[in-house]
Amino acid sequence: MNMILAIYAVAVSGLAIFGLHRLALLIAWSRVRDRGATRGSGGAVPRITVQLPIYNERFVASRVILAAARLDYPRDRLQIQVLDDSTDDTSYRLRRLCRRLVRVGLDVQYLHRERRQGFKAGALADGLHSASGEFVALFDADFVPPGDFLRRALVPFDDSGVGMVQARWGHLNREASLLTRLQAIFLDGHFLVEHIARSGHGRWFNFNGTAGIWRRTAIEAAGGWTADTLTEDLDLSYRAQMAGWRFAYIPELVSPAELPATMNAFKTQQHRWAKGSVQTARKLLPTILGGGERWPIKLEAGFHLTNNLTWLLMTLPVLLWVPTLSARFDPDRQAMMLVAGAMAMTTVWAVTWHLVGQRAAGRSYAQILPEIPALLALGIGLSMNNARAVMEALLGHESAFERTPKTGNTLQRGRRYRMPAHWATWVELGLALYFAGGIVVAVRNERWIALPFLALFLLGFLYVSLSSFGWRMDRMLLRGAQAAVASLLLVVLWSLGQLPGLPW
Repeated sequence: MNMILAIYAVAVSGLAIFGLHRLALLIAWSRVRDRGATRGSGGAVPRITVQLPIYNERFVASRVILAAARLDYPRDRLQIQVLDDSTDDTSYRLRRLCRRLVRVGLDVQYLHRERRQGFKAGALADGLHSASGEFVALFDADFVPPGDFLRRALVPFDDSGVGMVQARWGHLNREASLLTRLQAIFLDGHFLVEHIARSGHGRWFNFNGTAGIWRRTAIEAAGGWTADTLTEDLDLSYRAQMAGWRFAYIPELVSPAELPATMNAFKTQQHRWAKGSVQTARKLLPTILGGGERWPIKLEAGFHLTNNLTWLLMTLPVLLWVPTLSARFDPDRQAMMLVAGAMAMTTVWAVTWHLVGQRAAGRSYAQILPEIPALLALGIGLSMNNARAVMEALLGHESAFERTPKTGNTLQRGRRYRMPAHWATWVELGLALYFAGGIVVAVRNERWIALPFLALFLLGFLYVSLSSFGWRMDRMLLRGAQAAVASLLLVVLWSLGQLPGLPW
């Protein structure tokens, strides 16, 4: 039992530290959130290469190419590169489209590789060999950049020290399902709080792999694109900033994109991001911490690159919590209260974070609050998927880059690229049953404070696992999570003595 208490203490301490960092980011954000739009002449019209990396995206690839063709920029200063690694009929479709665009006077270069060496990073690096632009704009296949994107994004490059400019992601299919609405909330927190806080205070932040423009010399000075991590964008971002380049962020410039429409696609994306960030931390963090940068930059880089370790910190005590519910020794009671306090603290921070992000996105509390319980349950349900990714990165396990397939906003058509459930889905289903048993144990032993948390754990893992098998569970998650959080608030009121009679 002392070992369990030690694990709880380490996990709670780690979660508290990362939670305090989130609080610091919120304070930093509040100090710079009202800054006006980026200023600059915007008069220069340098030659730009727009790179469009594509792999088996028949439903969205033509859309992004046509959006690039409609960009409001002088044709004699614009090159479009279609970097197509597809192995299906996407290639045939894109060749025809590119030939049509060339006939109307656009500089469109179609490049197809027989071997997908280096995945997306390899395609981008190969494209640079024949790129003619002084600046390089990148858009993934599911993005639809607005016509004025290039002119607006070029403004910060009036400063010769700026190496990259990032725009904010919008959401084409936010209202398609509960899953897409929850994903939008996650991403809004990143783009409307994290990026603004970091960029506004001169801290390092990352290019998000798409919807941004690079100064070509910054890419080359940083060593170019490499495929030794799953997050080639994060890796290059930090190497460029280590080389002395500064980044700019334009939150008012929004490029809409399609959110993953299925649970397996979403889990694949999350696994890649979590694993890649830890791989990047292992690769670059020792050099960053040992370098000559100011300590605030080092500290923020450390938190940024290791943030996904929280998945492990959350998972370990949660798995050990159920066995403590059946014991009646005081240390067990202390352990239960310790992890309950940690979960409550983490919940408060998460709710505050996402409320701030959604308010910054212009949504009302009436729109936000009903979805927050489901968001918490989804985060819990993803914990094993992402904790597995973190462990693979820490152990040096190599894996291929798995792209996130998009459906073109039509789920029926997207079945062509349907991703099968991973074997770990059975583990997630087993965890749902595990926490269902935990609820029975908690009731028998009158551990009432545990019930709302266990209900969220049950709902989260049940939703993620059954959705991975193709079940539609949105209504179950939304209603069940709302009931669990309402019960949690009731327990808090009881514990404060506002409602008497709670048996401890």
